Amino acid sequence: MPDLVLTSYEGGVVVVTINRPEARNAVNRAVADAVAEAVDELDARDDLAVGVITGAGGTFCAGADLKALAAGERSGIPGRGFCGITETPPAKPLIAAVEGYALGGGTELALACDLIVAAENASFGLPETRRGLIAAGGGLVRLPRRIPYAVAMQYALTGAFLPAGRARELGMVNELTPEGGALAGALALAREIAANGPLAVRASKRIVAESADWTAGEVWARNRAACEPVFASADAKEGARAFAEKRAPRWSGR
Repeated sequence: MPDLVLTSYEGGVVVVTINRPEARNAVNRAVADAVAEAVDELDARDDLAVGVITGAGGTFCAGADLKALAAGERSGIPGRGFCGITETPPAKPLIAAVEGYALGGGTELALACDLIVAAENASFGLPETRRGLIAAGGGLVRLPRRIPYAVAMQYALTGAFLPAGRARELGMVNELTPEGGALAGALALAREIAANGPLAVRASKRIVAESADWTAGEVWARNRAACEPVFASADAKEGARAFAEKRAPRWSGR
């Protein structure tokens, strides 16, 4: 049996590939466990700064493996969610590289990522209502945070597909590429991020991701708590020195 999830490494970036093209990269428990292990490695390794998740064979992910579900197997991990990450994304940035279909859990997986790069042929959607089901992996929570409320409501209730071009217009997709170019586009974006200070990147992700839920009375205290360790870090001093000396910074992550 081939590995259900493949990992490769390049310049501080890990690429995680769901490798079930014969099943349109549908997620079963083994896939969820492997993806969870890969993102845990991303967070644990100092030499890794950014993750990219994609699917093999021209499809991102068709959602949960319905055959496995019918046999009583879940496509998520308790406490971690669908594919091992929708409830607990990594602390470091994660980019979805989407070709073809990202449907149901596939859309929820993409939305759990911080950035989405999609090919022009890609389609998103939460079609669960068409089967009498509900998108329980975070899609109904995250979609109205990424696109306008009324538009999110329409797609949630109708189960209609959302073409990548339209998703780009709505702000859900960061970059649109020609068919077959999503991974290359995601890697280019990942390298741009990986060139920056790792402490600053992680803290910036945390503030952007969490601050929408902060109350007015706590926003500045929580912002300071996230920022002060970055300003006090060796990397902050290195960034200033590198700028003054007109050279590329040498980050230590400290």
